[in-house]
Amino acid sequence: MSPVRPLGLGIDGHGLSEAAIQEFVHRHPSCLPIAEIDPLFVGPVSICRELNTPAGPIDNLLITATGLPVLVECKLWRNPEGRREVIGQILDYSKELTKWSASDLQREASRRLGRKGNVLLDMVREAGHDVDEIAFNDALTFNLRRGRFLLLIVGDGIREGVESIAEYLQAHAGLHFTFGLVEMPIYLMEDGSKIIVPRVLARTLTISRNVISVPDGMIIAEPDDGEDESQGSADSPEKLAARARRRERDCQEFCAGGRFIS
Repeated sequence: MSPVRPLGLGIDGHGLSEAAIQEFVHRHPSCLPIAEIDPLFVGPVSICRELNTPAGPIDNLLITATGLPVLVECKLWRNPEGRREVIGQILDYSKELTKWSASDLQREASRRLGRKGNVLLDMVREAGHDVDEIAFNDALTFNLRRGRFLLLIVGDGIREGVESIAEYLQAHAGLHFTFGLVEMPIYLMEDGSKIIVPRVLARTLTISRNVISVPDGMIIAEPDDGEDESQGSADSPEKLAARARRRERDCQEFCAGGRFIS
């Protein structure tokens, strides 16, 4: 095997620009280790680069055949904004997209690509997927409004501590997104060619939240660990502790949009 040499992140390092990383992701979406982050988003189709939104242009937009959007922000981590500001950027993009429908996204993608028609559906079909138009548009609108996105920060080298990023994400929880940090270290081959080896540095684990519709005039009674309070029996310390744990767990599941793991 030919030896490879890792290239540095500075100006005299690999020499790639952020635009070059965008183009690489656009042309080779399979390079993204999505299966390690959230298998629901596996196999997305590249739509376009620099999609305009009121919050700014999204570096890379990809969409799965099931109507799940993937947003990618590419950064050279030597740049001063290559820290939590970048995460704030992609969160702003996702918040803007929750105001859009499938037709809004189709319109902006058509403008960016200079193509007419339902460009999103057409490109997904061109990629080999047999997709029903109504089902695709309905699913895409639902996922946009619900904030069901895969948000990826892709960089040549990540120096931000994952703990501080976790705290930042928790402070901005609310949407049903999955988040991933993907590092793309670049190596130089003997023949002068370059190899990019993507790897996941961190990801989020989404917690499902269920909403129960209760008919008028009815309530949900909380189970009390097998004891009947109407009998007037005093709560034991064990019972009080179990109830506190249960309420804390329910609150966390209701309030959190995602939980960070490394």
